[in-house]
Amino acid sequence: MHATLPLLKSTDFPLIMRDELETLQVNLGYRCNQQCFHCHVNANPKRKEMMNAETVEQIIQFLEQNGVKTLDLTGGAPELNEHFRTLVQRAVSMGIHVMDRCNLTILLEPGQEDLADFLAQHNVEIIASLPCYIEDNVNGQRGEGVFQKSIQGIRLLNRLGYGVAGSDLKLNLVYNPTGPYLPPPQIQLEQDYKRELFKQYNIQFNHLYTITNMPIKRFGSQLVSNGNFKDYMDLLKGAYQDANLETVMCRNLVSVDWQGYLFDCDFNQMLDLPLSVGVKQRTHISEVNSLQLQGLPVAIADHCYGCTAGQGSSCGGALS
Repeated sequence: MHATLPLLKSTDFPLIMRDELETLQVNLGYRCNQQCFHCHVNANPKRKEMMNAETVEQIIQFLEQNGVKTLDLTGGAPELNEHFRTLVQRAVSMGIHVMDRCNLTILLEPGQEDLADFLAQHNVEIIASLPCYIEDNVNGQRGEGVFQKSIQGIRLLNRLGYGVAGSDLKLNLVYNPTGPYLPPPQIQLEQDYKRELFKQYNIQFNHLYTITNMPIKRFGSQLVSNGNFKDYMDLLKGAYQDANLETVMCRNLVSVDWQGYLFDCDFNQMLDLPLSVGVKQRTHISEVNSLQLQGLPVAIADHCYGCTAGQGSSCGGALS
């Protein structure tokens, strides 16, 4: 049972306008083989919401017609969607760069034994969550045994060339704070990760992305339960940096939910703050082109302070 979250939709956050669309972020469903306490999607193994073949085909048609540069696949565990590989193959055949937000342990699941090879064959960039290089911290946030499975996953990827110097196969790790505080400076933390992971486990990766935990869904409920919600929101607002507004991801990215409806970002999707075109309350990907999205105002709420606090935060890590 989750604690009731305060309403976030009334806000004094500055207005943001959409720019040219570059990245289509597609949530293929909320089912996941893990259940992490910071997960803003509330993903877990029992979730049933999964994108169907018709919607995947509509995604492909949008990619064909709108000059999207990057396809960013997320979930849940996006690889659990039965159409994941078809979407990857079709996008790669169009010359689109594909990113997979992989939790690493999925590479070891029954039925996914060839997943790592598939990703390497299609030069898919892997964005993999590893919230700490200390085992107890990771297991505390993501579940018992997850750290060692994640290390196994990285070793498997390293053997294929992912994250290794001289290879074009990119492996980037993601850090989330384990509590209600902002991430430390990304550059310094990346150096710490590379040193400790190589020294202790002889594994490599390209870059580390630090992402601020959003005060929504599972993490937000925990804040409320612990009496920390207001303090955390005060922290985010107090660390607001106006310069981060220029590079927030919602300017150039559109998030698509498992039913094909559009949102300005994945966090808005979880708060049910849809991207609206014209008089429509909700806009489906089959109904628009990228030019219709350019110049529209972004749907904002207080959680947006999470993207602009301190060094800034996006799906691609720190903004400054």
